[in-house]
Amino acid sequence: MPLLLTSRVEQWPLERPFRISRGVKTVAEVVTVEIRDGDTVGRGEAVPYARYGETPASVLAQIEALAPAFEGAVPRDDLARLLPAGAARNAVDCALWDLQAAQGGTSVARLIGRGEPGAVVTALTVGLDAPEVMGAAAAKIADARLIKVKVDANDPSSALKAVRDAAPEAQLIVDPNESWTMALLERLQPLLEELKIAFVEQPLPSGADSELQGFAPRVPVCADESCHTADDLDLLAGRYGMVNIKLDKTGGLTGALELLAAARARDFAVMVGCMICTSLSIVPALHVAAEADFADLDGPLWLANDRIGGVQASGGLLLPPAPGFWGG
Repeated sequence: MPLLLTSRVEQWPLERPFRISRGVKTVAEVVTVEIRDGDTVGRGEAVPYARYGETPASVLAQIEALAPAFEGAVPRDDLARLLPAGAARNAVDCALWDLQAAQGGTSVARLIGRGEPGAVVTALTVGLDAPEVMGAAAAKIADARLIKVKVDANDPSSALKAVRDAAPEAQLIVDPNESWTMALLERLQPLLEELKIAFVEQPLPSGADSELQGFAPRVPVCADESCHTADDLDLLAGRYGMVNIKLDKTGGLTGALELLAAARARDFAVMVGCMICTSLSIVPALHVAAEADFADLDGPLWLANDRIGGVQASGGLLLPPAPGFWGG
């Protein structure tokens, strides 16, 4: 029996605006995929990202072009031949994992030979705003174990000091989203060390990675926009000490597990990140987060309403979804 592949664009309003150096988001636009084999259905979700030339329409078109291939069996290994790494492949890959687990009466955790995901410490994000506003936002989550601070090149020192004053015990991640220069990164080193920043995520534009060669940072530097798949690691060595694994970049759980293994083999530290999304994007990433050094998976926590049965947050911990939500 041929598999039936369907996809659609969904909009999920945010509870409050999410600001980074590239703009403001008030709605999460996701592409949802369902792959049906008789009465058995696998689901996946992806977030098209304009930074990588993706739109909901372009991702939907990529997925819809796959429909004829699903008239026969489509192993996950074939997806790398049919689709580039990115949001479209992510949604389809995760749907195939979910379908395979359901067909076999098992779980994705058993299929990949790992334990079932448990609660993980996740970063809670303070969006870019005036320093006093960011400090007030940090005060509301001051008991969190890990806080990510979104900044740009406009007085990041004041923003970081305000957040640190409001949350003196939390570990802090700084994320400029490619907005800094090398000169600014160098100038901020003493402050980053003084504020006990855990690491800085993608401070420079990805095209400026070569400027990091030979740089000895006082706190680690993590590649995000510069790291999509395991193939990128050769260029990152000697420039970054960490990589951020996002399923929307790797093209799904399959690519994320490959990047995780390759990064560990190259002695990179690992974080797992996400876009603003629903729990359907997050639950596959929990299988990687269980083995990562840091997790930043608070995407659904920005939504006014998440999918029923999805992940829950408690004191900076992300709790697994209800049984049967995804992956067995």
